[in-house]
Amino acid sequence: MTEPRTGVGRTERVVGIGAGAKELATEDMILNIGPQHPSTHGVLRLRLIVDGERIDTAEPIVGYMHRGAEKLFEVRDYRQIIVLANRHDWLSAFANELGVVLAVERMLGMEVPVRAVWARTLLAELNRVLNHLMFLGSYPLELGAITPLFYAFRERETVQAVMEEISGGRMHYMFNRVGGLKEDLPYGWLDRTTQAVSDVRRRLPDIENLIFGNEIFLARTRGVGVLDRETIMQYGVSGPIARASGVDLDLRRDEPYLAYGELPVKVVTRSAGDCHARFEVLLDQVKVSLDLADACVERLRSLPPGPINQRLPKVLKVPEGHTYAWTESPLGLNGYYLVSRGEKTPWRLKLRSPSYNNIQVLREMLPGHLISDMVAILGSMFFVVGDIDK
Repeated sequence: MTEPRTGVGRTERVVGIGAGAKELATEDMILNIGPQHPSTHGVLRLRLIVDGERIDTAEPIVGYMHRGAEKLFEVRDYRQIIVLANRHDWLSAFANELGVVLAVERMLGMEVPVRAVWARTLLAELNRVLNHLMFLGSYPLELGAITPLFYAFRERETVQAVMEEISGGRMHYMFNRVGGLKEDLPYGWLDRTTQAVSDVRRRLPDIENLIFGNEIFLARTRGVGVLDRETIMQYGVSGPIARASGVDLDLRRDEPYLAYGELPVKVVTRSAGDCHARFEVLLDQVKVSLDLADACVERLRSLPPGPINQRLPKVLKVPEGHTYAWTESPLGLNGYYLVSRGEKTPWRLKLRSPSYNNIQVLREMLPGHLISDMVAILGSMFFVVGDIDK
């Protein structure tokens, strides 16, 4: 038995349940996207209130993959933390490792050998290419285009080969160490890296031509999911998503770390702030990273033989104090706030991951859009669920 009630701009319906129980409901439908894989990117849940086919409100609900990484950091020494830190964004493992070692080295006042600095910069850019190629292939797939995925994975495997050769790992490289890198570059590795970069650069237009000339892709992405600068500032959105809305911020240029201060870092921006602009930024950033990789290779060739790391004591203790080290990871600003009490484990190690902030802005972006546009918007946010939940 139901009894309709009317209110301001909304119709409510009282529904009888069981032995005379009553529950107040509205004509709007509550739609849960996830937490299974229909959310398209893993265990993320979106709670939507929809009016017909149009989204009225959206609430991202996170935490389904939470593993307490920050508390795990606190009971492991500074060598062991690296193996945990590279896993929250499994597409950016090398970049994740950097935040930890940079924070510890700063606390120690340690100067890293110049060969390690340039090799780290090179590997960070190769990791950025791997990250972006994954999204360049998977995003069109979510809109119904399967072919770009094969092209993107061909280029990923080309870069992956040199990353696997130097580190021995395919996803979780575990190649950074406090004071440098695990070991020196293999003989002939720079030549093979140069060839891999050249091959990817030569074939990248295949992906570009395949997608940007597609009328369906343009119709599904242009003017959809527009994110303005003010909202970006309020939510702390960073990385390619922010730069697609005209936020000209990149730590590699603005607060250089590693060898970026000696490199011409071109910051790619767009002004439209829609799904199409975000995809364009990602593609152009691959080209920039390939150029930076070439520059790092040339510098490494010119350096004389030397150490790739610093010798460390058997038990590494960090002096009492605190510091914040942040880097421009492939998905945005990735920061580690380290607090030490002079022990071999951190007293506190807080992780600021880019995906968490980037996904919260969905509550502002999705309302007013059709449900069919939700997938296009969600895919263009380029997030990793482990990077949200930590």
